[in-house]
Amino acid sequence: MTETIKIISPVDGSVYAERPIASDAQVSKAVEAARAAQPAWAALSIDARCKYILAMLEALVGMSDEIVPELAHMMGRPVRYGGEFGGVKERTHYMVEIAEKALAPVMASNPKDGFRRYVKKDPLGVVMVIAPWNYPYLTAVNTIVPALIAGSAVILKHAAQTLLVGDRFAKAFEKAGLPRGVFQNIVMNHAQTEKLLGSGRIDHVNFTGSVAGGRAIEKAAAGTFMTMGLELGGKDPAYVLADAKLDHAIPNLVEGAFFNSGQCCCGIERVYVHEKVYDEFVEGFVEETKGYRLGNPLEEATTMGPMAQARFADFIREQKAEALRGGAVAHMNTKDARDKAGSPYLPAEVLTGVNHQMSVMREESFGPIVGIMKVRNDEEAIALMNDSPYGLTASIWTRDMEHAVAIGDRVETGTVFMNRCDYLDPALVWTGVKDTGKGAALSQIGYDNLTRPKSYHLREV
Repeated sequence: MTETIKIISPVDGSVYAERPIASDAQVSKAVEAARAAQPAWAALSIDARCKYILAMLEALVGMSDEIVPELAHMMGRPVRYGGEFGGVKERTHYMVEIAEKALAPVMASNPKDGFRRYVKKDPLGVVMVIAPWNYPYLTAVNTIVPALIAGSAVILKHAAQTLLVGDRFAKAFEKAGLPRGVFQNIVMNHAQTEKLLGSGRIDHVNFTGSVAGGRAIEKAAAGTFMTMGLELGGKDPAYVLADAKLDHAIPNLVEGAFFNSGQCCCGIERVYVHEKVYDEFVEGFVEETKGYRLGNPLEEATTMGPMAQARFADFIREQKAEALRGGAVAHMNTKDARDKAGSPYLPAEVLTGVNHQMSVMREESFGPIVGIMKVRNDEEAIALMNDSPYGLTASIWTRDMEHAVAIGDRVETGTVFMNRCDYLDPALVWTGVKDTGKGAALSQIGYDNLTRPKSYHLREV
């Protein structure tokens, strides 16, 4: 019997879709096809490759009426928020816009008569993208688009929870007329993935997911010398200073904590507030959070859908229970019959009285819960922000830009925000430190990470 992967919808626990897992022979054939197609693809001009990418984007956006409810069924995001196409379009268009300059040869900085010296940026070859379920389109385009523009072939393995996203990408590339073999969507299990990564037939892998998953990928690829990009865990902090504009900070931080049911790579998971504005901030934050309505994501009135899987919600229930036992205070006290063990439906929660001995302030929650702590000064805030094994983003809320920069210089993180959060700017590199992983996506640096430098030292005689 053929092994399959089932998408269990968090909406009602039903099997929303099912796909057969590729055989080992099919996986091998796909890699061979990618390897065979890549040289001719790389031989096209950058402009020609970009035209295929833009045609794919147009085809993908054209499916939005089907994709939006599909996402709600697969991972619970309310239909009222649409798909992810604002960000998908922004990132794709930007990477197309900078492609010619970013991929151009770099001439030696000290010209010499009789010589031509430069570094060319060659495609890596076959790039594998292992995409997550939380932002299944946005996270995938971060690598798919620049890798293809740079001249590599791409193999996509999407998360089991959002398998249909892979189908959508494949259909969009087919509509765009992409040459056969250049992009392929494959349904694989973990064992097949590890075997492929260890085979030496993949030149680069990009993975977004857990720290444990990143370690498994590094272990599987050991000895192959492939390059990799790993975006792993996060516990992103915010620091609200005494001079912060609270009527701006509060709604933005609430959205940063609870949008997408808190299932955001750079979502706000812990907030440190200066003691001078702490009480006012907490009062406003709790009041703003009350505006979220938990419910069926297919209903327009719903502002917070279920988490993607019940086990994710149960983990947060455990974090909350532990915090309450340690003296934390829960401010929402939401009564919902669906909020019980084994259910993916979990209301937003705001905790105070928390400390760094509690899991909710140390371990990634990846859900609709946030802890708020009072701090006396910058020194205390910075120490707490850095007291984490992760470092993806950190946001600073103040009216003083130079002060924000000075704090940001001391925070161990990949991105420093001021007066905003939970956003990925394609003109800036997306990267992290510590257990958040390694590598970089988007911007010119993203292209550098998806190409291989090759030096040319040419002498006239």
